[in-house]
Amino acid sequence: MAEDLSIVKGDKTAEYQSIIPQINALVTGEPDLVANLANTVAALKEQFGWFWVGFYLVKSDELVLGPFQGPVACTRIKKGRGVCGTSWAEAKTLIVPDVEAFPGHIACSSLSKSEIVVPVIRNGQVIGVLDVDSDRLDQFDETDKLFLEEIVASLDFQV
Repeated sequence: MAEDLSIVKGDKTAEYQSIIPQINALVTGEPDLVANLANTVAALKEQFGWFWVGFYLVKSDELVLGPFQGPVACTRIKKGRGVCGTSWAEAKTLIVPDVEAFPGHIACSSLSKSEIVVPVIRNGQVIGVLDVDSDRLDQFDETDKLFLEEIVASLDFQV
């Protein structure tokens, strides 16, 4: 696939339905995990314009920063800490309408206002998370959860 995206604006569902096949085309046939994660976050950032989009990968007892788009980020996160660490510990997607109200929120940037974190689960184990931050309150909802979980499920995390 050419490295140009067709960006659709308007209805959130239509935006996801447009970008998902494009992400699939970008990663299909490419065996390199880092390249695929990088193109996935770049496509999501370009489509939605979110403040920060990236992956953290489980390495030993921490989440370690992976490919991302946005300002510099926290490099390592312990299990159970912040939204990402809690999503890892609970193995479930977390939607946080106001990060200031989340107990133990890790503020990599004071500009982040809301967040969604989707765990990457393979063979019953969380092996990473997709983290998306917005500079607007209450940015994410069940539509984002549904489609971001679909995207994460479709990625090949073989190293």
